[in-house]
This record gives sequence, C-alpha cells and structure tokens, in this order.
Amino acid sequence: MAAHASVQARGTRARAQHHSALSWAVPVTLGVILGWYATSIVRGGGVLTGTQLALGLVSGAVLAALCFGLGRVQKHLPVGLRAAAYGALSGGSIGFLYSLSGKSVLAASVLGLLIGAGTLLAAFYFFYTRED
Repeated sequence: MAAHASVQARGTRARAQHHSALSWAVPVTLGVILGWYATSIVRGGGVLTGTQLALGLVSGAVLAALCFGLGRVQKHLPVGLRAAAYGALSGGSIGFLYSLSGKSVLAASVLGLLIGAGTLLAAFYFFYTRED
C-alpha cells in the first residue's frame, strides 16, 4: 500500500550534525594556551588585573573560534587556500603574542610573516601529499 505523499520514509530525516570531541577539544586547548600565554606576557610577573585577564580570555576565545571555524570548512577549500588559512592563523597568533612583549610592530609583523610562511609551506606539503 502506498504511503501519503507527506510521510517521510525511514532514514531520510535530517540528522543534527554532531561534532567529534577532537573537533572542539583541539581549538579549545589552543585557545586556552594562547590566552594563558598572552595573560602571562602582559602580566610580566606582577599581580593579575581584570584587563589582563580579559585580554587573555578574549584572545583565547577568538583563536578557538577561528580554529573551530577553519576545521569546519577546511575540507571544502582547495589545498593552497587551506594551507594559506593555516599559515595566516599561526602567523597572526605568533605575531600577536610577540607584539604583547613590547617589541615593535615591524618586528612582530616580520616574525608573524616568517612563521606564517613556514606554516603555509609545511601545510601545503602535508595536504598536497595526502590528497586523494
């Protein structure tokens, strides 16, 4: 007997997308490490203040959100763009941390560009050699 047209067949319901534990644990861990390190750089061995804690929390949350977002879309990106995204994320993070230490903006930018370029090359090699 035929079913009504509005009745869905079994197994065709859209399932809620569940993220694996690793897909959110890695970004959260990286965010906590960056936030803690940013707070410790700005604190300089002194007493922790609210603005220093806010800087650490916000910078860690931003990195965690960017890492999680990149993890969600990386399979849809071509190899070169995926490697560039990882390079920009790592170079920007390291440049930001270096700028917190009181160095010049130029020095922080150069270090961020060098780290980003190295990460881009390593990520491109990794993704290119493992692509289907």
